[in-house]
Amino acid sequence: MYSCLYAGLSRGMKTIPVRVETDISSGLPGFELVGYVSAELREAKERVRAALVNSGYSLPVKRITVNLAPASEKKSGTAFDLAIALSLLMAEGTIPVPGRKTFVAGELGLDGSVRHVPGLLPQIRRAAEEGTEVFLVPAVDSVEASLLQGARIVPVEKLPEAIDFLTGGLGGSLPWEGAEKEEASDEDRVVLSAANSASEFSGNLKVTEGRAAEAPVETVYPVDFADIHGQTMLKRACEIAVSGMHNLLMTGPPGAGKTLAAKAIPSILPPVTYEEMVEIAELYSLAGLFEERAAALNTRPFRAPHHTISQSTMTGQREPGEMSLAHRGVLFLDELTEFKTGTLEVLRQPLEEGSIKTYGSAGERNVYPADFMLVCAMNPCPCGYYPDRKRCHCTSAQIESYIGKLSRPLLDRIDISVEVKPLTFEESAFDGREESSAKIRKRVEKVHAIQADRYRKEDFSFNSRIPSTLMDRYCGLSPDDTDFMRQCFVRLGLSTRAYHRILRTARTIADMDGSESIRRDHLNEAICYRTIEKSFWEGIA
Repeated sequence: MYSCLYAGLSRGMKTIPVRVETDISSGLPGFELVGYVSAELREAKERVRAALVNSGYSLPVKRITVNLAPASEKKSGTAFDLAIALSLLMAEGTIPVPGRKTFVAGELGLDGSVRHVPGLLPQIRRAAEEGTEVFLVPAVDSVEASLLQGARIVPVEKLPEAIDFLTGGLGGSLPWEGAEKEEASDEDRVVLSAANSASEFSGNLKVTEGRAAEAPVETVYPVDFADIHGQTMLKRACEIAVSGMHNLLMTGPPGAGKTLAAKAIPSILPPVTYEEMVEIAELYSLAGLFEERAAALNTRPFRAPHHTISQSTMTGQREPGEMSLAHRGVLFLDELTEFKTGTLEVLRQPLEEGSIKTYGSAGERNVYPADFMLVCAMNPCPCGYYPDRKRCHCTSAQIESYIGKLSRPLLDRIDISVEVKPLTFEESAFDGREESSAKIRKRVEKVHAIQADRYRKEDFSFNSRIPSTLMDRYCGLSPDDTDFMRQCFVRLGLSTRAYHRILRTARTIADMDGSESIRRDHLNEAICYRTIEKSFWEGIA
């Protein structure tokens, strides 16, 4: 007898639908798993055998063939265990064949427990696009699966639970379908919030309908801009950067507040849209980090890897790297010059294209999205106090070697560079309240709304992403301002990339002012955020 269920195979952000086909026939007894399977997947036969026996079932003494199609794609991992077990029982006639297309995922323990599998969300999303109606998933992954709106999710904790569900429902009508086709009650749905945890859904066999996560009343951030005294120019630079999602570099002595400002940036980032939330969740699912992300689904990612990070961890290989985990959010690199040169140089291509191409150990090519806002902090010299020659005793050669770790092509990709000055005593001792992040965030949200409306017909959403081919349309200047920029281009020795980044920053400043056109004062401020390069990279004394 023949049976078929559906599963998924992750290849980067791409999911390949897999048919789990089982045939039981007369002949020499045996259990064969075919379809270009890896050594680790071949071990599924023993897991499935033990899980069935310990759940009260046994394998028939016949010839069993399980095929994972398409055979042209190599299969690996443990996510097919549950599908193989259920397909085998269907082929044997123990449970009925589903009347509707059913997706199944889950690793089996020897006791029949259904365990977590990585990359579940993108798999069920693709399966839903292929017309799948029912999704049997591990109970621990039900929160992740339920992010897909409209999907009928069946969380199972044990193999017998999945068997009971299929025996009682899918052979005829689905549990949520009746004569009157009543809607599931609120208590039959998975309602997500930051407080939900996967354990709350363990053993829940009620059919749940996927839906977007509900935003918490108010997210509490560890650092608020109201906690940062002084540093008016730094705060202004941070607001501009977030308003247009521009890359930001902060340079200054230790203790001036660079890291504190970077940690406050998440507090002024607008919440994600539903589409962005699912896209980010898929990346964390593929990386096996969804549980870490589940507590902050409505916020943008903020990744801050240590400077000892390797190049492969930054880019990712078979799984998303730090650049992809920062997608739609912020990648913060503290102590920038302490990172290895190779690790920094791999940032260049993703900063331009918004994606990263990686290669796995077996040579497979994966493409992950990596559209993030880069925020960096660094000291200007080994001791940290240049250009204050009363405190800095580094030689010119030491300083050049230190900041020379940053290539000009990488610096060209920084939109805003700001020098962070040390605070005076009066500023440090100020006991008043600075402007809160909530007020700044409201202004940022207005600027984001302006950009969303302007670029509603484009494939980008922020000023920092305006392609060079559309600069004239969205960053056009008056004849006088064009002449002004021509002089600045020559005097500052700008590259074409740096020139375009100045225009994009000026466009954001204009939006913050509510101006339809870019004015001279907007250009002047945008240019000021590029002159730090001459102070530190060309003016060492």
